[in-house]
Amino acid sequence: MNALASTFSGNLVVLGFPSNQFGHQTQEKDCEVLDLLKHVRPGNGYEPNFPMFSKLDVNGTAESEIFTFLKAALPYPSDDKGGNGADHITDMTVGQPMLWAPIRRSDITWNFEKFLINQEGRPVKRYSPKFPTEDMAADIQALIQNGPNALD
Repeated sequence: MNALASTFSGNLVVLGFPSNQFGHQTQEKDCEVLDLLKHVRPGNGYEPNFPMFSKLDVNGTAESEIFTFLKAALPYPSDDKGGNGADHITDMTVGQPMLWAPIRRSDITWNFEKFLINQEGRPVKRYSPKFPTEDMAADIQALIQNGPNALD
């Protein structure tokens, strides 16, 4: 995300929302998130060049309103990088229990799902966790060059 934020500086705003709903991978306190990124995962001095928010729920009865809005606009990823098609929810054979209820088809399936929102504040594309972040550049460029309806 840092590379995209730098490449499209002035034309793109990146926002990061940590969540602990995926395998309890984000158990640290909000004040520890930046240190974790810098020293552990991904480590090597990484510092996001975009705002990071407090941890929140992205699924279930306590999900944040922003994610209710995003998922209502785009119920599933536009790509098939999750490996099992757009309707893939989870592969329970990996041993990670679902940490929210109810489970909905539109739920975010794992860390690093991404939403692209156009210049008018309308969500226009949702990407699965395995979709390479750098591959979003073509869609971002299309919105910048051709306006908010470029991806319709």
